[in-house]
Amino acid sequence: MYNLLMEKLRAYIHENNPELLDDLTSQCRWSTYLEDKVSKVMPTVCRLLGEDKPSYAIEELAMNELTADLKPSRYNFLSRVVKEDFPTEHESLCRRGVMRYETIKLITLCKDAFEAFSFSAENENNPLLRHTIIVKIHEHFN
Repeated sequence: MYNLLMEKLRAYIHENNPELLDDLTSQCRWSTYLEDKVSKVMPTVCRLLGEDKPSYAIEELAMNELTADLKPSRYNFLSRVVKEDFPTEHESLCRRGVMRYETIKLITLCKDAFEAFSFSAENENNPLLRHTIIVKIHEHFN
């Protein structure tokens, strides 16, 4: 179960938080980060295994706990905004193979806006946040 959770967490971060992956990799802390996170949920996993809970339920509960502080994804939010509000730029970035790189760059450029709005699942649909982010992206592209 430990190795499965390690792989699932790695895949989740690669897909939803690539800026974290890049940051941890550059600091040579990627493996340590994964090991620390998964080790923290293992007591719960072991308890649930001892209670004969189904593996799929244990995996789901563990992944929810492992990814709680990684949600919502700024990367996915920005990718969506670029795709919906800047379709020409989105197409160009995808065609050139730099969408991931540019979106990670936008995370840094929009950091103050995310912090000012305390970006969370509760406010990720805030129209003012979206407008602020759109302005930042527009400035970046122009």
